[in-house]
Amino acid sequence: MSDAELEFSAFVRTHEERLRQAVAAAHGSGRARDAVADALAYAWQHWDRVRCMENPVGYVYRVACSRTRVRRRPVVLAPADRGMPDVEPGLAPALAALPERQRTAVLLVHGWAWTHQEVAELMGVSVSTVRNHLARGLDTLRARLGVQIDG
Repeated sequence: MSDAELEFSAFVRTHEERLRQAVAAAHGSGRARDAVADALAYAWQHWDRVRCMENPVGYVYRVACSRTRVRRRPVVLAPADRGMPDVEPGLAPALAALPERQRTAVLLVHGWAWTHQEVAELMGVSVSTVRNHLARGLDTLRARLGVQIDG
């Protein structure tokens, strides 16, 4: 294997799963695997340029997201008959109704335990912007689900 092939293989091993999580958070789980595979294929074809970027993972994420652009709302959670734990029935539609960046921040931080810094790097924004998306998304979810926080 060439150095470029080894470097790209390491990139895929390190980032593929988290890219799938991020794309699923933004656009739904049904299209994430194919979109990330397409984006990684694109990255390989342009590896000489992509590997020199300041944030190659963020770039591949944006390429994957561009592969998923559709007008319908994403399916954020799998149906209950697939062994999912009990989930508030209104959660999936409420998550799907959030703007993309809010949904992404909420699912990555609270669904997959990403740090604010990791989300910021992936999305190409500041940590404070991630916190804003997260706060707004959680506020909207609480309002839609009728959840009240005491004190």
